[in-house]
Amino acid sequence: MTDMQYTQLGRSGLKVSRLVLGTMNFGPETSAEDSFAIMDAAHAAGINYFDTANVYGRSQGRGATESIIGDWLAQGDGRRERTVLATKLYGAMGDWPNEGKLSALNIRRALDASLKRLQTDYIDIYQFHHVDRDTPWDEIWQAIDVAIAQGKILYAGSSNFAGWHIATAQAEARSRGTLGLVSEQSIYNLLTRQVELEVLPAAQANGVGVIAWSPLHGGLLGGVLRKQNEGRRRLEGRAAETLATHRDAIEAYESFAADLGHEPGDIALAWLLSRPGVTGPIIGPRTHEQLEAGIRALDVHLDEAALARLDEIFPGHKTAPEDYAW
Repeated sequence: MTDMQYTQLGRSGLKVSRLVLGTMNFGPETSAEDSFAIMDAAHAAGINYFDTANVYGRSQGRGATESIIGDWLAQGDGRRERTVLATKLYGAMGDWPNEGKLSALNIRRALDASLKRLQTDYIDIYQFHHVDRDTPWDEIWQAIDVAIAQGKILYAGSSNFAGWHIATAQAEARSRGTLGLVSEQSIYNLLTRQVELEVLPAAQANGVGVIAWSPLHGGLLGGVLRKQNEGRRRLEGRAAETLATHRDAIEAYESFAADLGHEPGDIALAWLLSRPGVTGPIIGPRTHEQLEAGIRALDVHLDEAALARLDEIFPGHKTAPEDYAW
């Protein structure tokens, strides 16, 4: 059995698994019963970091995913105690004013609603799902300070922030004498490497751990061509367009994965685990089998030659400004 790896989350004292269980499929794609089984299996494998958001639920309605997690936590037997629980706010939960974004009012209401759905009295990491350009940081941090003082949250995190957003948030927090952000969730994978320009260096400089979402880029890095040839995968819309644009690179990638003797998805996750500043990727399984596939990546070691070949197939970025200037 693979031994789970753990690391500190940013500059905090919080120790988290290097694989993060994403729950966006719980409800719309995966039944509550199967979601329970996946979460139990994640714990059995040593994954302690679970990520969700108040808006998750899609066809089942906003909040449905948090409710499933709450019902699972309510079974007890140490489930809550073994879980580093992260959720997010920003997206509108209704059509009335102040039901979205990061005003002090919405932070208070959204947090209380998430706690109720999750059936817990505190959230470990409360994350801003998007930057709010209309709300000043002193208002945001004051509301977070209140929530921490009330014992309702322990840490704050961000998602989809630019590098300068991270730097500004941390500067504002330091001016208040508070910890600020401990994590940033960004899209990061072999096909989408823009965070290397400024987000990753900003996070590292400011003590923020980076969590990579969409590590397989919607399945395009998970052996999509082979699955298409076997009749197990059909792409439409934007995914099909992206595949057409990058078909040569993905063909080379799948061939290289075969040469290494690993599944393409395992390579994609192992590559992220090798990246400086990355706490870990989010794996968002719909099935128990997909969870097991994600865990398998911990056993993949990529040497310098393999990493160099991946850079040839999917060129990355130097840190700004060297990427575009001397």
